[in-house]
Amino acid sequence: MKIHTQSVHFSADQKLIMFIEKKLSKLNQFFDKIISVDVVLKLENAGQIKDKIAEVKLKIPGTVLFVKETSKTFEESVDNAINNLKRQLVKNKLRKRNKDSINTID
Repeated sequence: MKIHTQSVHFSADQKLIMFIEKKLSKLNQFFDKIISVDVVLKLENAGQIKDKIAEVKLKIPGTVLFVKETSKTFEESVDNAINNLKRQLVKNKLRKRNKDSINTID
C-alpha cells in the first residue's frame, strides 16, 4: 500500500506523518488489497477557531472510499477518519462476499 500525505498551506512535521502512516497501516487487517491512500491535511480558519481537516481517499480494487473529518487536532481528525474507513471497508467486504455467494448459487 502506498501512502501519500499532503499538507495544504503548512508543513506537517515528521511526527504527524509517522502517526498517520502507523494508523493507516492497521487498515490492512480489514482489507489486504488496498492499492493506495491519499491524505490531505488542511487548516480551516473559521473566525477565532482553527479547525484541522483530514481528508482520506482510499483506493481498493473496484472502488474508492473517501472520508473527511474535522476536529481540534490533526491526530483526532485522522483517528476519526480511519474509524470511518474501517467501517466502510468491512461493509464493502461484506457486500462483495454476499454478491459472490449469490453468483455461485446461480
